[in-house]
Parts: sequence; structure tokens; C-alpha cells
Amino acid sequence: MITSAAVNLEYQPDPRSLAEKAYQILVRKIIRLELMPGEPLADKVLITELGIGRTPIREALQRLAAEGLVVHLPNRGMFVTEVNATNAQHIYEFRSLIEGKAARLAATRASEKEVRDLTALHLALVEATEADDIDRYVDCDRQFYSVLAQAAQNIYLAEVIPRLFNLHLRLWFMISERVGGWHEIARAHEEMTKDVVDAIARHEPDEAELGIKIYVHRRHQDIRAFL
Repeated sequence: MITSAAVNLEYQPDPRSLAEKAYQILVRKIIRLELMPGEPLADKVLITELGIGRTPIREALQRLAAEGLVVHLPNRGMFVTEVNATNAQHIYEFRSLIEGKAARLAATRASEKEVRDLTALHLALVEATEADDIDRYVDCDRQFYSVLAQAAQNIYLAEVIPRLFNLHLRLWFMISERVGGWHEIARAHEEMTKDVVDAIARHEPDEAELGIKIYVHRRHQDIRAFL
């Protein structure tokens, strides 16, 4: 029997540098809308709030800019990237292509251990929702997509999918705010992860890909309703 304890579910950010620490703090604030779209990111303010020096903060901001979460405006500085109908559409279109392809490949390439890990992570998502533990939910979800990318056995998918995760997670939090909480869309996500993992375990690439594409399309429809 596979349980959520069958895989290490604790997401551990790399603590090697102050730049990494600054990045982890800022990415969390941006994703969870503690730093709102369009909000300025002034060096002096961040140095005071984070207790980290200018150089590591700038390194973190450059990394966030490369990921599309912040933008540099000439003569104005750094800002949290705005969210609008166009960039949301681009994110969901890319998700559908990339994650759908990863699920398709995983259905033909995943190892037995990767299937067990995906199953355990699905169960952990369900448990986190029932426990009202959003931090654990996000950590497990991040790992789910990471294992899915690994199971596809394509080095470029394994690089792109974790970076895409932060972009779509911010939209996920925006949707959850509008619908009055995260539990409803979390349960819809869990239905998808169950269907996709089952399809991967049965070596059904069409079903695995379709499961993700349908879910992504529905979340795109959700956010289009208020952008």
C-alpha cells in the first residue's frame, strides 16, 4: 500500500547563499500576493525588510526577472510583474503544452519508483487539504510537478517545469482569493493528479496528457472571468 509517507515530502530550499535566501523569501511573497502585481521593489526597502545586503538582493531580483516574476522598467526600477489576460493566456497555453507533454512521456517512461512517488504525493495533497495546511500543500504540489518532469526523462522538460511552477502558482492563489478559499480548487487539482497518475501507471499516454490539458483549460477559464 502506498501512503504519503512513501516519499520525502519536505521541500528544502537551497540555503547556500544569501542570494538564495532572498530569492526564496521574495518568490514566496510574490506567489502568495503579499507583494502585489505592479508593486515596486526598491533596494532600500528590501534591505531593511529582509535584513540582507544589496548585492544578494539584486542577484535574487535578477533571477526573478529571468523567471518572469519581476520586471525592470528603465529609469523606474524593479516591479512585480503585472498579471493581465494576455500573459495569463500565455502561461496557461505553455502549461498545457509542456505539462501535457511531460505526462504523455511519463506514461511510457516512468519507473515504478516514480509512479509510487507520484501516487504518494497525490495522497499528500489530499491530506494537506483536509488538514487545512496550505504550506504543505504547496510543497507537495511543487514536488509532484518535479517528479512528473523527471518521469518524462527529458532534461529540458525537467528544467522548464519547475520554473513554470511559480508563474502558475501565483495565478492559482489569485483564483483562490476570488472564489473565497483554496480548498475548492485544491480538490479539483487532486482529482486531476489522481487521474493523471492512474493513467501513467496504466501506460495510457493519451489519458495522461488529456487529464492535465483539461485541468489547465479550466483554470484558465477561472482566471479569465476576472481579468
